[in-house]
Amino acid sequence: TYDRFTLILNLTYNFLFPQKLKDWVAIENDSNDPSKRQQLINMMHSAGESIKKLGGTVEMVDLGTQKLCNEQNISLPPVILANIGKDPTKLTVCFYGHLDVQPAKIEDGWSNDPYILTEKNGNLYGRGTSDDKGQILAVLNAVEALQRHELPVNVKFLLEGMEEVGSTGLPTLVEQRNSTFFSDVDYIVVTDTSWLSNKPGITYGTRGNCYFLIEVECSKQDLHSGAFGGIVHEAMSDLIFLLDTLVNSSGHIQIPGIYEAVSPLTDQEKKLYEETEYDLDGIKAKYGIDRFIYKTKEELLIRRSRYPSLSIHGIEGAFSEPGTKTVIPARVIGKFSVRLVPNMEPSVVKKQVTDSLNEKFAERNSPNRVKITSEYGSKPWLSGTSDPQYLAAKKAIKRVFGVDADMIHVGGTLPIASHFQEVTGKSIMLLGIGGPDDAAHGQDEKISRINFIEGIKLYAAFLQELASL
Repeated sequence: TYDRFTLILNLTYNFLFPQKLKDWVAIENDSNDPSKRQQLINMMHSAGESIKKLGGTVEMVDLGTQKLCNEQNISLPPVILANIGKDPTKLTVCFYGHLDVQPAKIEDGWSNDPYILTEKNGNLYGRGTSDDKGQILAVLNAVEALQRHELPVNVKFLLEGMEEVGSTGLPTLVEQRNSTFFSDVDYIVVTDTSWLSNKPGITYGTRGNCYFLIEVECSKQDLHSGAFGGIVHEAMSDLIFLLDTLVNSSGHIQIPGIYEAVSPLTDQEKKLYEETEYDLDGIKAKYGIDRFIYKTKEELLIRRSRYPSLSIHGIEGAFSEPGTKTVIPARVIGKFSVRLVPNMEPSVVKKQVTDSLNEKFAERNSPNRVKITSEYGSKPWLSGTSDPQYLAAKKAIKRVFGVDADMIHVGGTLPIASHFQEVTGKSIMLLGIGGPDDAAHGQDEKISRINFIEGIKLYAAFLQELASL
């Protein structure tokens, strides 16, 4: 009999030099930078053309405009809704990904120009190689390889260009197209994810996130510490006091009631954490961390993904330039976030945090003005690992890599996953090919050549396995 998978293995050699990835990396489509908006729009059209070359039908959905801080309106990049194959006898899989990237400049500490694909030591370096252009291209290459014989399922794509800045306009579009574009979709696969180690993994859960600002104001203008030090209630002192009430040195969140909604950890989940590969010593060495709060792999993985955490991110308005300046800032803003886990609701957490901070500030008896706001709230997401597409992905990983997949509950947040689940009711899975050290938002972002090539095979095998269930 004809070995379809052997065909896939042979065809993937056509992609050993990822020319298309080189072309895509060269497009500086940073969604944070309005001056690069046209490049972002160009990137979306380039991806659309790539799908058309595979015989797909592509709709470039206009999301309108975006108002900037200076009141200027600029065009949002279009969202791609695409179809490859419309056989009613076959399953339909929708792949979600994003084509925008984080800011990158060589002076930030990159070894090479971030927008020139550079290969070193088996890795492909460049902004977007892992997050998320490379992963999307791996799916497109898998589809092309399968088409040489037979595409076993219908494939759809939803590709956006504003993920790195909050997916502006996408949630509404998903709701609007739920009864049309998503009506015949059986499964949704998110490619924007990575593994915990060099062992391939499937992500079945993410944490949510609530981001907060604490603004404290003590005067109309900055004050000289020689003239006012010791006689005014300083805004910075009040802010540091409030930030210090949030979390202790053991990572325990000190907001009353915040742990009450956390769903209990099941024995099945504990087993998954025990079986997951994670190199504590390697991670510490890479990032220069002396020690973690927790000692065992299992405890660390559970705490970083299955329990809430609170992180303080910065202070706006404080003197932060080199040198010395004896100023008392008139107004400072502290920034922190809370990562949410199953059963925690953003609206409840916002109230708990706000009530606690207001109570603590009242106890301090300061006359200063304080304002607590929440920038956004994203729900956690959790899926059932026994869904057919999870079984197919496990078989595909075993087939391509020869190992059992790690089942991963990550500590980060991907709001679109929970939104897909709530709106469409479909099975959602995160199946990515990013490595644990890809530095997706940092300097020298990369994807390994092995992950890229084997990732093509993985996506092809996944679609085959899903069709055969």
